[in-house]
Amino acid sequence: MSIQVKNIHKQFGQFTALDNISLDFPGGELVALLGPSGCGKTTLLRIIAGLESADSGQVLLEGQDASDTHVRERQVGFVFQHYALFRHMTVFENVAFGMRMKPRSQRLPEAKIRAKVHELLQLVQLDWLADRFPAQLSGGQRQRIALARALAVEPRVLLLDEPFGALDAQVRKELRRWLRKLHDELHITSIFVTHDQEEALEVADRVVLMNKGRVEQIGSPESVYAQPATPFVYGFLGAVNLFHGRIEGAGVRIGQALVGHSAGDLSHGSEVVAFARPHELDIVTAAHTQEGIPARVSRVLAFGITARVELQGVDAQQEQHFEVEIPAERAVALQLVEGQIVRLAPTRLQVFEQERKRA
Repeated sequence: MSIQVKNIHKQFGQFTALDNISLDFPGGELVALLGPSGCGKTTLLRIIAGLESADSGQVLLEGQDASDTHVRERQVGFVFQHYALFRHMTVFENVAFGMRMKPRSQRLPEAKIRAKVHELLQLVQLDWLADRFPAQLSGGQRQRIALARALAVEPRVLLLDEPFGALDAQVRKELRRWLRKLHDELHITSIFVTHDQEEALEVADRVVLMNKGRVEQIGSPESVYAQPATPFVYGFLGAVNLFHGRIEGAGVRIGQALVGHSAGDLSHGSEVVAFARPHELDIVTAAHTQEGIPARVSRVLAFGITARVELQGVDAQQEQHFEVEIPAERAVALQLVEGQIVRLAPTRLQVFEQERKRA
C-alpha cells in the first residue's frame, strides 16, 4: 500500500517538530527515516500510524485521506523499541492477542488463529518458543516476537520505531539482515525510524534524512552516501573530516594551504566548509613540501589491512580533529610517530558555501 504525507506540520508548544513535511512512500518499499534525536522522525511515524495528530496536513493511504481515521482502522502494524510484549502472556498468546481482539464479525475461528500463530512463529524462526514467557527470551528474540505480533493482524503498513535500539551491536547486526530478508519475502510497505546511519544504509531501499523537522535529502542508500546534498547530510552519514576555508581562484584556502576542490560556481572570497571522508585523505611526510593541510599525529591504529590515523590540526585548524584511513603497509612505510607534523592531501574535497548566521 502506498503512503503519502502532505504538508504535515506539528508543533509542541514553541517547538516545531515537523515543518511542512511532504513525502511519498511507494507500496512494497522499506524506507528508513534517519536523523538525530529530536529531528521529528518518530513524530512523523506516529502521525502516519494515527497515534498522533498533525496540526495541519494530510496522511493518504492508497490515495485516500486517512487523517481522521482511527488507528484501528488504518490497518497498521507498529513495532516499538522496547517490545511492548505482555509479560503475563506466553509467546503464543502475545502473537494471538491482536487476532482475538478483533470484532466477532471479523475474528477467525480459534483453530485458524492457532494455525496462523504457528505460521508466524515459523516465519520469525521462533516456533519452538511458543510456550515461553517474554522474561525467558533474549532481547533479539523478544523483538522478533513483537514483529510477529504486528504481522498477525495482517497490516497493510508496517511501522517500526527504533526497532533494534535496545539491543547490543552484534544482535542488531543479525536482526538487520533478518529484517531485510523478511521484507524481501513479504513486501509489506514498511517505514522504520533510526538514528543509526549504518542501519539505514544497510537495510533500506530508500533513506529519508531529517533534521530539525525538515527533510534534508531523499534517495537510495548509495546516492545519499556518495552524493550528499547538504553539509548536514555529509556530516551525518559516516565518518567525515571538516575544514573551514574560503574560495581562492580554483582552490580553497584552508589555513596556509591552498587545496583544489569541486565547488562549482562559488565566487572568489566565499566562506566555505569542506568535507573529506577518511579514505579521501592521504598523508604526506616530506618536510620540504608546502602542499596540503598541516596536522599533528595523535595515534596510529593498525587493524587488518587498513590503518586509522588520528590527527590534530595546527595553525588555523588547531581545534580540529582529523581521521585518515590508509592501507596498513602504507602506514608502516610512512613510519608515523606521535607528535609528528605531516600534511593532509585530499584526493576529493566536497565544498559547500558557509551558511550565514541569521540575525
